[in-house]
Amino acid sequence: MNAQKMTDRPTHRIASILAVTALALGLAACGKTEEPTVGQRLDSAVEKTEQAAADARVKAESAMSNAETKMEQGAASAEASAKSAANSAMVAIDDATITAQVNAGLAKDADLSAVKINVDTVGGKVTLNGPAPTTVARDRAETIAKAVNGVTSVNNQLVVTPG
Repeated sequence: MNAQKMTDRPTHRIASILAVTALALGLAACGKTEEPTVGQRLDSAVEKTEQAAADARVKAESAMSNAETKMEQGAASAEASAKSAANSAMVAIDDATITAQVNAGLAKDADLSAVKINVDTVGGKVTLNGPAPTTVARDRAETIAKAVNGVTSVNNQLVVTPG
């Protein structure tokens, strides 16, 4: 029996070495990462491309929305500026029309046509400056100015200077 134990030892030792080697190879194989296949790499590339396209679409939509908003704001601002300019022009035309009509009315009056009366109109407010031959003529000049359409007030600065 003693002889049999001695022959079993090397076999047992070889079996142990083989078992440890198999275990080591198995563990080494588990730690290895396999290279992705061509199909897997292609799928990954397609997925990345689709994600990039989706991101680009979102950015483009955002940029378009911002551009639309800025265009609308610009159009609204331009429209407001145009309306303001038109209103200013209308006021200037109205003031010029009022001044012309007051001058025409003064020119029709025999006493007032002979004197130089300065008529200034701003925002419908008429200011009369210059000489008037009499107090009655001074008051008549104010009445003529008040009768013109669009006049909101008259500041009569005429000075009576008999001449």
